[in-house]
Amino acid sequence: MNSDELVKIQAIAEAALLAAGKPLSVEQLRDLFLESERPTRQVMEQAMELLGNACEGRGFELKQVASGYRLQVREEFAPWVARLFEEKPQRYSRALLETLALIAYRQPITRGEIEEIRGVTVSSNIIRTLLEREWVRVVGHRDVPGRPAMYATTKQFLDYFNLAGLDELPALSEVRDLEEIGREIEKNMQGEIEADGPSPDSEAAEVQEPVESPSEQTIH
Repeated sequence: MNSDELVKIQAIAEAALLAAGKPLSVEQLRDLFLESERPTRQVMEQAMELLGNACEGRGFELKQVASGYRLQVREEFAPWVARLFEEKPQRYSRALLETLALIAYRQPITRGEIEEIRGVTVSSNIIRTLLEREWVRVVGHRDVPGRPAMYATTKQFLDYFNLAGLDELPALSEVRDLEEIGREIEKNMQGEIEADGPSPDSEAAEVQEPVESPSEQTIH
């Protein structure tokens, strides 16, 4: 394949990522092409590498997360870009972040096990919020009386927190308590740019000091 063809594949991938507004996998990008012109996986990955290099020094970057590649605003420019939006970013309570951290580090885990570790009851709103945002899912049921649901994180969780895999989470040895784990998870986020405000069924009433959670910004 000559350089002109590779540049064209790169440009098509860039256009698709800008239009999609969400991560696209290598296979999804390859499927954009007719079978007769479809690049091999190796060529597609080479084109993505070139696209990543082309983003150097610009206000956005090519980021690889769990679901694939996306174009997003660089973290250092988040304060300026956020001023385009009148609505405040979503806010998440410490209780939600602690619950999410426990699921991320101890998965699969049941609600009862989370409550035993935290020492307090887990609000139904927290579990519902995590399920609705598709950050966690039920992966089975513990073989004990009552067969409680077991929760684990999803690709959407990794995408939202700008992670390619769970191995990018901070090591437990680096954090001292659940609140600090929640803050460490937040460090992997970028300033959230969302037009929607806090959910009306937010669990914020459970704690006194909700934590504002920045998230990734995707170029649309």
